[in-house]
Amino acid sequence: MKFSKLEAKESKSILNAAVIVAALGYFVDIYDLLLFGIVRTDSLKDLGITGDAIRNQGEYLISMQMFGMLFGGILWGILGDKKGRISVLFGSILIYSVANIANGMVDTIGAYAFWRLIAGIGLAGELGAGITLVAESLPKEKRGYGTMIVASVGVSGAVAAYLIYEIFQDWRLCYYAGGVLGILLLFLRISITESGIFKKVQEQNEAKGDFLSLFTNKKRFFKYINCILIGMPLWFLVGVLITFSPEFAKALNVQQAETIEAGKAIAFCYAGLVFGDIASGLLSQWLKSRKKVMYWFLVFNLAMIFVYLLADGISTTLFYLLCLVMGASVGYWVLFVTIAAEQFGTNIRATVTTTVPNFVRGSLPLIILVYSYFRDTIFDSNIISAGMVVGTLISLIALLALSQLKETFHVDLDYSEKPDKTYS
Repeated sequence: MKFSKLEAKESKSILNAAVIVAALGYFVDIYDLLLFGIVRTDSLKDLGITGDAIRNQGEYLISMQMFGMLFGGILWGILGDKKGRISVLFGSILIYSVANIANGMVDTIGAYAFWRLIAGIGLAGELGAGITLVAESLPKEKRGYGTMIVASVGVSGAVAAYLIYEIFQDWRLCYYAGGVLGILLLFLRISITESGIFKKVQEQNEAKGDFLSLFTNKKRFFKYINCILIGMPLWFLVGVLITFSPEFAKALNVQQAETIEAGKAIAFCYAGLVFGDIASGLLSQWLKSRKKVMYWFLVFNLAMIFVYLLADGISTTLFYLLCLVMGASVGYWVLFVTIAAEQFGTNIRATVTTTVPNFVRGSLPLIILVYSYFRDTIFDSNIISAGMVVGTLISLIALLALSQLKETFHVDLDYSEKPDKTYS
């Protein structure tokens, strides 16, 4: 269904209120999302966890956070199409701000896990609602620039999280800071309104936010699944190779491996991701293609996985530089979320754009499970071989999934999708 001319003319400026607020919101989102990886070791030690239990409990806690994002992605996605993108931006940030303040007060693993779960639910709504709003608020020739700004500003939140931790040297204060930043951001949300495209859909007598419709049509279902699969290599790299970089550094005999900090590795990785997001966004606009640039970055990412896992005996400086380049190699995140937003109609766009990245994040427990199986059962605790095999499998699956999706650069977003009809 094609809409007539929008009643509310969208802003032609790339730096409109929606882009600025969405970018700042994603900044705080990434700050809180990656903070656990940065403070993982120190926070668990402070709670009395030692030895191998630090790794095991770390995997458990990050899995709880990702389970929360999996559930939250569905919740916020449906609400985003039924109630509006703005309501999701408000509700999600309020929940994860409160949860992160509570995380600073925990004194048991059980409480830590519970509040990481709640934080995950809150964090799930920010990116999808923001990208959907930005994509609908800009003309098709410019929306790639808008989503690029949101992603590149947002991922720098991980660098900010590391710097704040370096300044405070207190994991509890870092959680408090994230919560306060989120609450302050709520005041900026007052300045933005819904897109004209969404307002138009509200007037239509049709199903909105029908999550189940993604599974009742074969073509739509596989399009949705392929959107998820193309993003999984990023979370294998960040959730396994970078988050557990101290363990990989020891296995690779990195010089002074005991000094490698997961927080610093995450900061370097996300600094690289900022440059990668800018590069992929610009290339996509210049070449007028999402898929072509996405292919390049997926291959680049696979190559960097092998470079990282074969870097035996390197210096700590070179190890961190590898983390930087690895981050750049997964700088396709901006393309990934933009592709998801462009694949489906307005009446289900927020559902898709919110659930897809969160299903990717929520796949981390499964990725860790598969990785752990190869590590402990197939390769007898050899984390290097396990990393190579799992990284290769996930990358090949992503490349195959990308080949099944259509190019969306020139797609107009002012259409609605019926539950019983797949848009093509």
